Amino acid sequence: MGVQNAGGARTATRTEHDLLGAREVPIDSYFGVHTVRALENFHLTGRPMHPALVRALARVKLACALANTELGFLGESVGLAVARAGEEMISGELARHVVVDALQGGAGTSANMNVNEVLANRAEEILGGHRGDYAMVHPLRHVNLHQSTNDVFPTAIRVAALEELSRLEPVVAGLQESFQSLEGRFAGVLKLGRTQLMDAVPMTLGMSFSAYGEAMGRDRWRIFKCRERLRVVNLGGTAIGTGLTAPRRYIFLVVEKLRQVTGMNLARAENLVDATQNHDALVEVSGILRAHAVNLFKISSDLRLLASGPTAGLGELKLPEVQAGSSIMPGKVNPVICEAVGQAAIRVMAEDHALTQAAQQGQLELNAFAPLMAQALLESIELLINAGKMFRARCVEGIEADAARCAAHVDASWCAVTALVPAVGYEAATAIAARVRAEGIGLRKAATESGLLSLEELDRLLSPEAMTALGHAG
Repeated sequence: MGVQNAGGARTATRTEHDLLGAREVPIDSYFGVHTVRALENFHLTGRPMHPALVRALARVKLACALANTELGFLGESVGLAVARAGEEMISGELARHVVVDALQGGAGTSANMNVNEVLANRAEEILGGHRGDYAMVHPLRHVNLHQSTNDVFPTAIRVAALEELSRLEPVVAGLQESFQSLEGRFAGVLKLGRTQLMDAVPMTLGMSFSAYGEAMGRDRWRIFKCRERLRVVNLGGTAIGTGLTAPRRYIFLVVEKLRQVTGMNLARAENLVDATQNHDALVEVSGILRAHAVNLFKISSDLRLLASGPTAGLGELKLPEVQAGSSIMPGKVNPVICEAVGQAAIRVMAEDHALTQAAQQGQLELNAFAPLMAQALLESIELLINAGKMFRARCVEGIEADAARCAAHVDASWCAVTALVPAVGYEAATAIAARVRAEGIGLRKAATESGLLSLEELDRLLSPEAMTALGHAG
């Protein structure tokens, strides 16, 4: 007997059985019949589950094995073998054998069984047996003991998200620090503010970057706080949150074991039925990721505008040149990092919409769309990690100001005359602005020739210090 591999050749097989009958399984595979059926059924994304989710599932299985062994429900040799297999999967040694598609029917059952089979076969091997025998270690009787997909998979989503969020936090903090550094560097660069893409009152370039730093600071705080929403898990609730088939001692112990395995401050939900069927906490966390994506898009779009041209655009910023920009126009360089960040942000917003739709599809005691929620949440975090790192290293940290261009825009625009209103009054300022518009002369020339202001007074009113002061002395 044999099955075809990806290259069309026949490979040796073993026979395994499940509810639906017999199925051939590649003889050397760590996965088994349930995984084979899932591979036949679900050809959707063409990608396996997110690596963080695979690690999280292994951590949950390790915690369950440790609890069951300590309480005597698993023999010590079997429990230790399953635990060792779990540790190998956490380290990445067995992760490539978790092969089911990221999107699948069954609320994550295929994912759970894939992990069960790999851990059972590896544990069987550790104890001297052979893959597929299940003589000493069985995927359901031992690895899945006192568990259901319905408490294992949602718990794993939260563990995986907590791990990934701990990686996102320093990335956001790094962006905040970079923007704050630019705030200081550009504190003395006077520029025009713009509203509705039209000239507005003067400000400093440093003030622009201070706003970006504040936005990242809010995102950083939101991400830190949203981790609280994920620390409550439903492990021990089994099928619908009632804990049916699980001993009470196990239910009380297993989350403690998961805390030890993960190093995370996890807690068992007070209402396991609620925690099994409702996933609004994931929606809340996804919304916070969307807010960060919105800020990233807005900031990256601002930088593109401020660097536009450079000769026929605003040209007030100089972004790092990271690659040639055109296959036909020699010398052209585009703001590709900002564009890539914007695309990542749009994708995160789309993932948030998908997760929200999936969360609302829960019916009665379970949500069958948990795999989509897991993939959407973890892909969003990964996108934001990668985009944030790229944005900081390849763009933000290398930004330079064109101070002369900024000053020329201030001088050429009549809108900067607003800064003169406290000194000369609205009507006189309007007359100065009218001359700038009509004759195309600079603001400084029009203001000094009005006879209302000396050059020294004008320099004081248009200084970076005056622009950054909160109001004027009156």
